[in-house]
Order: sequence, then C-alpha cells, then structure tokens
Amino acid sequence: MRKNFGSNPFMYPMPVLIIGSYNEDGTANAMNAAWGGISAQNKITICVSPGHKTMENIKAKKAFTVSMADADHVVEADFVGVVSGNNVNNKLDKAGLHTYKSELVDAPIIEEFPFTLECKLISYDDDSKLLFGEIVNVSADEKIIDENGKVDLAKFRPITFDPVGHGYHVVGEKVGNAFSDGNKLK
Repeated sequence: MRKNFGSNPFMYPMPVLIIGSYNEDGTANAMNAAWGGISAQNKITICVSPGHKTMENIKAKKAFTVSMADADHVVEADFVGVVSGNNVNNKLDKAGLHTYKSELVDAPIIEEFPFTLECKLISYDDDSKLLFGEIVNVSADEKIIDENGKVDLAKFRPITFDPVGHGYHVVGEKVGNAFSDGNKLK
C-alpha cells in the first residue's frame, strides 16, 4: 500500500543550495534554495522567485556561485534563507559568514561553505522561475579533500532538506559502489 501526496516538490535527497551574488553596492549577498540540481554536464538549474534580491543581482552581474550547505553551518544556511536581502543588506555579516571574490565569475565565494560551483548566467525565466547557469569551475576547500585528491563526503558532511518534515539531514553513509555493484546482476 502506498500513500499519495498529490503534486508536490518532494525529492530525496534535496540539496541545500546557497546562492551567492553581489549587491549593486558591491556587498555580498546569499540566499538558501532547495529546488535545484545539475541539469547537464556543466549546467545547473534552480527555481528562484523573481522578487529575490539574489535573483536581481544575478541578472545584473550575469554570474553567481552555488555552495552546498554542510552540517557545520546549518544555522547560517537557514538564516540566509529566512532573512531577505531586500530587507537586510548585510545578512552575511549578521550570519558570521566571510566571502572573497571568485577569480572566474563576478560573484562571492563563501569561505565557510567548503564546496562551491562558480557559474555564469545562461538565462532566467520570470514565468517558470527557472535560473539556468553554466558551471565554469568547482572549488573545494582542502579540509574536505581525501588523500587521493577527491571530495570526501565524510569530511564534507553536506546536508539535504526534507520537504515533508522541514528538517535538514546529513548525507554521508556509503552503501554501494556506482558503476560497479549493478554488474553483479549481469
């Protein structure tokens, strides 16, 4: 037996995306978004309502960053989602977050979030609320890199958003090997 929930934006895991941009005065801004993901080899798609300060910044600068929130910064990640950049110009300062400018796009990298996609704006549609970006670089803090030079999820501890229970949960336990375990059924 299954329970039906109707048409809802439920998906697991749902990444907690922190979108960074620069305000017109050069200060860094960020917002929390959950409805997004990789849509092609070097493309990202995120649902962002047109009234967000971050979206207006992205349209003006043609660039943005997307960081994955981690377990060590749940409070900060949630704060940039519940406080509007339209009302609080220095919300990153209030959250205790620090930024530096990406070398590749005109957008901030937030130091506390250890994994970031640096993106150029491809398009934005006000009606569908879909932001499309080209990923020009992926950067990761050395603290989440393993001895083989790869991102280590156990060190990173990215979080996912539970759209039904409104909670954040840590991603991490390895349960299999991609492109390998399925070969057992051949």
